[in-house]
Amino acid sequence: MTGRFEGRRAIVTGAAGGVGRSTVELLEEEGATVVGLDLAAGDGVLACDVSDEASVRAAVAEAAARMGGIDVVVNVAGIDRFRRFEDLDVATWQQHLGVNLTGPMLVTHAALPHLRESRGNVVTISSIAGLRAQPYQAAYCASKAGVVMLMKSLALELAADGIRVNTICPGGVQTDLPTNAAAEHPDTELDWGLLMETAGARYGFMPPRDIADAVAFLASDAAASVTGAVLSVDRGTAC
Repeated sequence: MTGRFEGRRAIVTGAAGGVGRSTVELLEEEGATVVGLDLAAGDGVLACDVSDEASVRAAVAEAAARMGGIDVVVNVAGIDRFRRFEDLDVATWQQHLGVNLTGPMLVTHAALPHLRESRGNVVTISSIAGLRAQPYQAAYCASKAGVVMLMKSLALELAADGIRVNTICPGGVQTDLPTNAAAEHPDTELDWGLLMETAGARYGFMPPRDIADAVAFLASDAAASVTGAVLSVDRGTAC
């Protein structure tokens, strides 16, 4: 049976782990040629700092040259650091904006000529934190909410070029991101392990593959009439 992405060419940021790695694996299983981008290069992943324009343009150009074009862009790379607002410094604020918001802008911008040629599509990972407020995450929430509106705007602007643009807002996912962020949580009395266990029992922390499945749907021809969508994949946590 032919896969949904047979003959398609995709780039995936944040490809070294978590949702990014799962997305690369699924797209390849479905027949795509994939080039991953990540700060952690190696094992077929190109080195790329998504917050740096020169790094992005070089990596996207190399990926396009390797594959002969680009049909799908998947923006996954992201960071999350808990901070009380009173302790939020400009450097941490800018880092969130740089990776979570400017990153998808730069990658999509660099890939745009190739997407126009292929009439391809973009899928970007935001978060339920882009749809609802969360304490100690002002920078993260602001950056992820910005992603939602950035992609909606691009969906309208690029529709005439036949380019679809969609966003996914995951809830809790079993990756290093929430675990690493928890180490900096301002509430020193917080038992993060218990919180994860309790929330997992109530909602279920999802495996990264669940998000990759949603990416694959939106990037596939099954979603040919879907653009500007914001898909929550969160087991109802944002309801």
